[in-house]
Amino acid sequence: MKKSGSVPEEENTANGVIAIVNIGSNLGNRRLNLARAVGALVNRFGLNYQISHVVESPPWGFSSDNAFLNVCMLFDTDLDGEELLTELQSIERGISPASHRQADGSYADRVIDIDLVDFGRQVVSTPRLSLPHPRMAQRRFFLEPLAEIAPGYTHPLTGLTPAEMLAALPLK
Repeated sequence: MKKSGSVPEEENTANGVIAIVNIGSNLGNRRLNLARAVGALVNRFGLNYQISHVVESPPWGFSSDNAFLNVCMLFDTDLDGEELLTELQSIERGISPASHRQADGSYADRVIDIDLVDFGRQVVSTPRLSLPHPRMAQRRFFLEPLAEIAPGYTHPLTGLTPAEMLAALPLK
């Protein structure tokens, strides 16, 4: 997967707001699942985006024998945060309608997962949306690819860069 165009690291562009998403898969043809999600995002939001290399990681927050592949993607959008979340969930359902959660609410293996990590460095807390992603700083698979494509990004609440958040994590 390659970078296309040039999305600035600032939170706003002439065309809208910079969105940062993390795309993951740990079931089926994981690379194909990522490619389908990236393709859907490019089709919806255009060619002005950046994408990281693929990282492999163990499941986070649950036990599974299936490792995840993840990428980070930045793109600009004129949607608001809630509209973007709805669009991301629609793309997920178009690839796989399976739930990301078990009946008890715990995490489950998934064909595709698209997390909205940051939206213009806005701080949002609604019943549907929490920004920045509340567990961003705990997830190496968010931070490593984010550090690659937006090393100057700073967390809107802590002011930390991806490298600084990574340094605070326990070793693998």
